Amino acid sequence: QVQLVESGGGLVQAGGSLSLSCAASGNGFRIGAMGWYRQAPGKQRELVAAITSGGSTNYADSVKGRFTCSRDNAKNMVYLQMNGLKFEDTAVYSCYADVIAPWPVRTYWGQGTQVTVSS
Repeated sequence: QVQLVESGGGLVQAGGSLSLSCAASGNGFRIGAMGWYRQAPGKQRELVAAITSGGSTNYADSVKGRFTCSRDNAKNMVYLQMNGLKFEDTAVYSCYADVIAPWPVRTYWGQGTQVTVSS
């Protein structure tokens, strides 16, 4: 069993910055991709950023150039640095990790953290 615990988030004015962190813990596991999703009220969940174990990243078009996703493989952590925040970035942000060992491959989720951007 793998657990993901997020930290960060909160309230910030438009144009400001916030950082999110997510730590994976458990025994004898190996993680492939990690990243972040978000869901705003009344909207579908969307992928914000993903990062492979090798460090390759993928971002939603809406956050490119503003958000940076990184990870520390030794610590099993993933981060999301959010700059130039906009009102429309307001959502619950959840981290995820694709655990590739032991079999079977399974995706684990954090509990979610609220990010609120005031206009």
